[in-house]
Amino acid sequence: MPPLDRLSPLLERFRVRTRLFHAGPLCGVTTFAAQPGRGFLHVLREGEMDLTHQGPGGRLEVVHVDRPSLLLYPRPLEHAFRTAPTEGADFACATLDFDGGDTHPLVRTLPPVLVVPLDAVAGLGAALDLLFAEVDAVRCGSRVVADRLFEVVLVQLFRWLLDHTEEVALPAGLLPGLADERLARTLVAVHDDPGRPWTLTTMAREATMSRSAFAARFRETVGQPPAQYVTHWRLTVAQERLRAGASVAATATELGYASPPSFSRAFTQVLGCSPRAWLAAAGQPA
Repeated sequence: MPPLDRLSPLLERFRVRTRLFHAGPLCGVTTFAAQPGRGFLHVLREGEMDLTHQGPGGRLEVVHVDRPSLLLYPRPLEHAFRTAPTEGADFACATLDFDGGDTHPLVRTLPPVLVVPLDAVAGLGAALDLLFAEVDAVRCGSRVVADRLFEVVLVQLFRWLLDHTEEVALPAGLLPGLADERLARTLVAVHDDPGRPWTLTTMAREATMSRSAFAARFRETVGQPPAQYVTHWRLTVAQERLRAGASVAATATELGYASPPSFSRAFTQVLGCSPRAWLAAAGQPA
């Protein structure tokens, strides 16, 4: 089978924008506030530190990091770095703005925080060398170049995650599904063409599996039945299209619904309000 690009259909439709906001040492305690729709990607270049954030149930979690690492907070979560008060540690830090915020497909499937040693991510060295060269020597356009290079680092991290879903112990969801060679072919096809009349038969055929084997494997790996995933993906795309100014009628047609009312019923059943009410709540014209 030809190689399969499992990330581009997601990242082309749902962008992630990175913006460098700090490069250099941090000493003592530094706190990063939670902001709606915003995550953080930190690169610990040198030194060691303790990072703290609230875990499940509100208890404080402390993680000691003693080697150069990537620190990913994909969702809004206040966190703090505690470093030596004089020596400190050397960082490059960027904010992450995900199209759709918490509804971004990759945000939903990631853990609250991820710490990965730099030397564990194959191919990351070249991108980091370029990134550090830009942040160390301020030149014309350096900030723009650094922002783009942080995007490259993030994609490299997503690639690593696809190859290490078991090691990271991700729960059932999109990334484990994309890591499964057969399920990935179905998922990429659905992501590419959500308006196609998908059935269990056509989805199983993409994976070259029997209907029963496909349905069981999909539910176990992705965490929901195939038909439900298609519905939720269509409505995720619908929100993106509506935010961009597409009409309800055009969105319904694009996503394979027989009529705007049938699209509105599906939207309301899953999201709890009609597309027009959802747009109004988001402060956008219907």
